Parts: sequence; C-alpha cells; structure tokens
Amino acid sequence: MLDKVFPKIHAEGYKFLAIAIILTIFLYFLSTFLGLVGLVLTIWVYYFFRDPERISINDDSYLTSPADGEVLIVHEVTGPKELGLGEKKFTKISIFMNVFDCHVNRTPCGGKISEILYKPGKFLNASLDKASEDNERNYYKIINSQDEEIIVVQIAGLIARRIVCESSKDQELKQGDRIGMIRFGSRADVFFENYKPLVKVGQKTIAGETLLAKK
Repeated sequence: MLDKVFPKIHAEGYKFLAIAIILTIFLYFLSTFLGLVGLVLTIWVYYFFRDPERISINDDSYLTSPADGEVLIVHEVTGPKELGLGEKKFTKISIFMNVFDCHVNRTPCGGKISEILYKPGKFLNASLDKASEDNERNYYKIINSQDEEIIVVQIAGLIARRIVCESSKDQELKQGDRIGMIRFGSRADVFFENYKPLVKVGQKTIAGETLLAKK
C-alpha cells in the first residue's frame, strides 16, 4: 500500500524535487498561501518522476505499451526514414503522455537493441502528428526473438526539454525493461510488422503492461 502512496522516483527527479522543496520553503516565508502553492508543486514533481514496478506478460507473441498515456494514432505508415526504413510498411501506434502520466518508457518486446539514433528538433505539442517528424526524438531499433524490427521513438513535447536514454546499442532487453524517460509531457511511437493492433484511439495505456498488439 505504501508503494502506491509513496512510489519510488526516477533518478532524474531528485534534483527537481530538491529545487521544489527549497522553493516551497522560501515561498512559505513570504506567505502561507504561496507556501501551499509550492507544496502542491512539490507533490506534483514527486509524482511526475514516479517509477513504479510493472509486470509484463513476457510473451513475444504480444507487444506491450512503451508508455503510460493515451493512444493517439493506430494506422499504417512507412518506417522512419532516419533508420533507412522509409520504403517499408509498418503499423504505427502513438501514445501521448500528459504531465500527470508516468514518463518512464519501456521496451514493448524482448530482444536486442541494434541501433539508437538521436535527432535534435523542435518542441511542438507532442499530440500533433507533425511532432513525429519535427520534434526532438530518440529512435530505438529492437530486434526481437523472431528477428523482426520493432521501432520505439521517444518524442519530446511542448514542455519536455530533455529525452533521457538509459539503454545502449547491443543491450539485451526483457519485455517491459526500462529504456529511458522524457521530462515533462511527451509522446512515444511504436512501429511494427506482423502484429495485429489490440488498442484503439482514445484508450489509456500502462507502460510494460497494456497489450498493444498480438501475432
């Protein structure tokens, strides 16, 4: 029960939490009301950087969600040209993370990271489809146990200003393992072949647990 009320937080959150606490103390000396505002902000910072444990299905017949959030897009597209996949057809699922969602991202499948590619860019609203091409983003190409390419893309948003990558090329992953996070509002895209989508636009997802697609 305590884990639900006081979840552990991501390492990226400690400095922001410290800043929020110091600011709250300063505001409290100015006025009680401002101190309460600072307290609410501190609580929000704490929960934004929460990093709860998740239990994945551990079945390569399924893809799990890489992010907490809301499904924005489920459709057929060509692959990311940045990875040389512009001529291949993929199904793409986009998930928008608002500022109240957990922002720790996870791999949708087990496998090996064959490539990680960072692309600088703009900071448009991550809910816009144009963000997939224009915003700052980080690509992960994961080769699953069937030797298929699963692409995960972290996309920074209007407020997010840093993509945190916690993985490395040639790293072996289990389904649901953490691969990184994005600070303060963002989006995650998944590209795949040979799976049938199990989610629809508007559906809420939980990283590492919600089943996105099935063989």
